[in-house]
Formats: sequence, C-alpha cells, structure tokens
Amino acid sequence: MKKILSGADLAGYIKSRQIHQVRGLIQSAGIKPKLAIVLCKDDPVIDTYVRLKKKYGEDISVDVDIHNIKQSEAPKLLNKLSKDETVNGVIVQLPLEDPSETDEIVNLVDPKKDVDALGSKATFDPATPMAILWLLAGYNIDLTDKKVLLIGRGKLVGAPLEHILKNSGVEVNVADRHTVDLKKETLQADVIITATGSPNVLTSDMVKPGAVVVDAGVASEGGKKVGDVSPELYDREDITITPQKGGVGPLTVCALFENVIRAARQQV
Repeated sequence: MKKILSGADLAGYIKSRQIHQVRGLIQSAGIKPKLAIVLCKDDPVIDTYVRLKKKYGEDISVDVDIHNIKQSEAPKLLNKLSKDETVNGVIVQLPLEDPSETDEIVNLVDPKKDVDALGSKATFDPATPMAILWLLAGYNIDLTDKKVLLIGRGKLVGAPLEHILKNSGVEVNVADRHTVDLKKETLQADVIITATGSPNVLTSDMVKPGAVVVDAGVASEGGKKVGDVSPELYDREDITITPQKGGVGPLTVCALFENVIRAARQQV
C-alpha cells in the first residue's frame, strides 16, 4: 500500500514550537528575530517561495524584509545587512540573474547570519537537506543499511545533503548529468532523493517495489511548479513517496526559520 510522506503534516508541529520559541525571545531578551531576503531576479517560482517565507515569518512573529535589487547592488547591501544588529538572518535568493557570481555573492553574507548556509564558512545546516532528514525521521525511515541514491549535486540540496549523510555514516551514491545509466542506479536504490529541477527525470519504470522516493526538485512548467517525479509514479501502490504538493517544501521553510531563531539566540 502506498505511503505518503507529508511534510505539511509535520510542519504544523514544528511551527507551534517555533511560535513559543520566538515568544520566549521577545519576552526574555526583547529580541524580535528578523530575516532579510535579497532578491536579484524576477521569476514566478522564486516569487512564490519569497511570499511563503514572508507569510511564515508573520505566523511565528519573525520580521521578514524583502530587498528587491539589481545584482550589481548586492555587495553594498550585504555589507550593510551584515553590520545591522537588528537583522539576525540574511539570505540571497537563488538563482541569481548571473549565476556565475553566485559563490562570490553568497560569501559576502556574515557566516553568523548565513541561515541558508550557502557561504563557504557557514555554521548552519542548509534548510532543504535539514527538511529532508526531518521528513524521513518523522516517518521513522531509517537510512542505516539502506542503499541511498541522491539525484543531483546542486549547491542548495544535493551537495550539502551528500556531505551530511556521509558524515552520519550513511552509504550514499550520487547520480548527476554525467551518470551513464541512471535507471540502473535507481533500480538498485532503497531510498531515492531527487533534486535536479528537471521534470520527469524519475519515471515509474525506474523505481523498484518498496522503495522510498523523496522529490525535492522544483521547476516551472507551463506556469506551474512541478517536481522531478513523473506523474504516473503517484499511481503506484507499492512505494513510499512525497506528495505532489506539501512534501519537502513546507519543512524547508520551517528549517530556514529554525536557523533564523538559532541565529537570533546566538546573537543575544
């Protein structure tokens, strides 16, 4: 029987805890956490995520400032935000208009405020990998002695998640655009985590019965947000899978604000 890994269900519990944590910070230290989002590109998918973060911040009493600027203005603004004591977390919303400058720009964020953990000296765990691990733990999916396959080596998900899993002693294989036979790799995997942003990269004939599939990919197709997983995979009754909406996404927002709250505590 198909089992659904609903991040939306788990997110409610985490949000309730965070509301109490923020309330405690405000009452005990007079600190209201603040997140600054630096936005350098107009994109419907990006705009949706920024709105979600703004709304979530309102729900848990964290201020969210959105700075919509040209990419050339980012260094000056990031320097200012790093020095601003009222700002606890800073994120540069990716992708940038000119992705070749990504490393240079994200490394301008003060590591103590780098709540997206994109800089080379970041001290926080990145949000989406945290969300994926929370999701698996929330449904008691133990990765010990499992064959885990990551599809995608991106800066936001694949690369940091590979690092975290290997440091935890989990055996993990990674497939990317250079993988010769992706289907051969996926059919051997007990747990598949995909985050390529390429629609239909994982089809039903590529997943063995009993496998766990976590779709953390996001792309825009015909003006709609879609994941990496092909729709027919959701007709399968013999796998465990994240839903088409409400899987990793809600927990990613929770994980980001977990870092903002931690940053505010540390700065106190």
